[in-house]
Amino acid sequence: MTITDEDCLAETLAFNEHFEATAASRPTREQAPDATALARLRRNRLGGHTPPVRLAHGQDRVVAGGVRVRAFVPDHVDGVYLHIHGGGWAFGSAGGQDEKLWQLAVQARLAVVSVDYRLAPEHPFPAGPDDCEAAARWLVDHAAAEFGTQRLLIGGESAGAHLSVVTLLRLRDRHGITGAFRAAHLLFGPYDLSMTPSQRSFGSKRLLSNTDSLRGSYELFTPGMGAEQRRDPQVSPLFAELAGMPPARIVVGTEDPLLDDSLFLAQRWQAAGAPVQLGVVAGAMHGFTLFPLTVTERELRREREFLATVGR
Repeated sequence: MTITDEDCLAETLAFNEHFEATAASRPTREQAPDATALARLRRNRLGGHTPPVRLAHGQDRVVAGGVRVRAFVPDHVDGVYLHIHGGGWAFGSAGGQDEKLWQLAVQARLAVVSVDYRLAPEHPFPAGPDDCEAAARWLVDHAAAEFGTQRLLIGGESAGAHLSVVTLLRLRDRHGITGAFRAAHLLFGPYDLSMTPSQRSFGSKRLLSNTDSLRGSYELFTPGMGAEQRRDPQVSPLFAELAGMPPARIVVGTEDPLLDDSLFLAQRWQAAGAPVQLGVVAGAMHGFTLFPLTVTERELRREREFLATVGR
């Protein structure tokens, strides 16, 4: 394992400390929230009260018989990136990061199509995966006519990384489709919902994600499932046969409870025959790319470079 960005470790750890100190004033989350608590959490996600900036460049569409997506199409398109947002399967939206996705679209010369999949607990597993699968199938069939290219890429953050892998597996297993998506970009995803050792041992540190918050997210997404049921490869892709997967870039921070998930997935992905770039960011917590850090600037640049060049 090679750890990157050690030169700015002090800045990253100082931010983590500040985040923990701020989080100490908020109630702990030890179980899946009820409807009232969930509504409050959605309003105050990450402690912010300002709605996300929505750019005129974003196009809201309905594809594949009912799946909502938000598309960003620059003047020059060399590929299509199917983006799946994070948020523990219960938060977030395709319209939650217009500025980042538009910059990615322009700088990597990609049409970016972000999936507004249905959220738990109102729509638990398998609703979200169903929507992502349908959007991916739509792109396989229509990308050339819609965007002038068949170079498809897929990826996302956190729950979006999980859904990206699940989508690739569904395309392979349900439709016999491999190779249509030429690469996957997977940021700090959970790939074992029965909990890897790093998830279990992380404890109650008040960073963006910890052991208790992960348990709560899994209960929202897969209510009533026990650990053994959550090891089903359709739920936890770490347990799937990974033959036929495309090249991948897998990224995680050393202060993320999902560290093992990325390390284990990278090993299994590579063992199945696909190239892997593994990035382990020194001191970074879960979701670090949401915050104004040096490692965030670097990671977003590396993401753009990977997506601009892979599968050409």
